[in-house]
Amino acid sequence: MADTLQFELVSPERLLRSEAVEMVVVPGSEGNFGVLPGHALLISTVRPGLIEIFQAGQVKERIFVAGGFAEVTPERCTVLADEAVPLPDLDRAVLETEARELEARLDAAPDEDQRNMARRQLAVIDAKIAALGATSAH
Repeated sequence: MADTLQFELVSPERLLRSEAVEMVVVPGSEGNFGVLPGHALLISTVRPGLIEIFQAGQVKERIFVAGGFAEVTPERCTVLADEAVPLPDLDRAVLETEARELEARLDAAPDEDQRNMARRQLAVIDAKIAALGATSAH
């Protein structure tokens, strides 16, 4: 069995990452799952959360994804992400301001469609803030 697998992270705009990694942990809709070389075939939806990329037995990088799909083969893990942001690029103050603005928009929304859109956007921002808090202990 190989020591690495190919990890690809794709956004709607472009290929963000394509590299050989030791392991990747993906925030699946049913919970986080780790992918090592030789993994069984799998397709999963991805919930908002952190992808963790491992090299030399430790986390090399954390990337926030806002949702999407993951496809796993024994040689490859491909994540098609709605949005992907390296964790260091997230700014808590900016996110908290965006959350307050969305809450105000939610309160003022004239119809259910706009309220639902604001709720979805707010859930992603809340997940980004939670990701920042979850990694501060590491």
